[in-house]
Amino acid sequence: MSGPRPVVLSGPSGAGKSTLLKRLMKDHEGVFGFSVSHTTRSPRPGEEDGKDYHFTTREAMQEGINNGEFIENAEFSGNMYGTSKAAVENVQAQNLICILDVDIQGVKRIKESDLDPIYISIQPPSMEILEKRLRDRQTETEESLQKRLEAARIDMELSKEPGVFDIVIINDDLEKAYEELKKILNEEITKVQEAK
Repeated sequence: MSGPRPVVLSGPSGAGKSTLLKRLMKDHEGVFGFSVSHTTRSPRPGEEDGKDYHFTTREAMQEGINNGEFIENAEFSGNMYGTSKAAVENVQAQNLICILDVDIQGVKRIKESDLDPIYISIQPPSMEILEKRLRDRQTETEESLQKRLEAARIDMELSKEPGVFDIVIINDDLEKAYEELKKILNEEITKVQEAK
């Protein structure tokens, strides 16, 4: 695949990935692009096919996976999700840095592909702080909150394994975390800006 090196961003819900990403996109307009994931779930109100997700059937997606068209895929709550090679190539063709926001399972699958991304993990300072952040959102039932916390515990453990990530950023100070994120991406950002 030609074009700028993609970025795989991972980390538990509540670690601050979205906040950091939004700021990065705002500060570096026209540098980053998202790969649009495929899913077998139904669109939620306001979601657009091809923009938020590529909404598809289980049969069509399974066929794509079997044909090696997906870099990674996973199943959550009875629905399939995945990143196709075409979605990443589409972003790279526009000379943008493709951002893949995936869970730890997705990271492991991408490691098995020929994609050569920069692997970045955004982690909370502690489980206690993460739990407070998730509770403060007030968007979860107790049951779904416990599931997220359990997934986060596993994520935090796996992010410590040597060689999984190029960098692990502990988001205990948003400014500091943002500076670390910019620093690791600086070379790729410069390449894209110089090519414009």
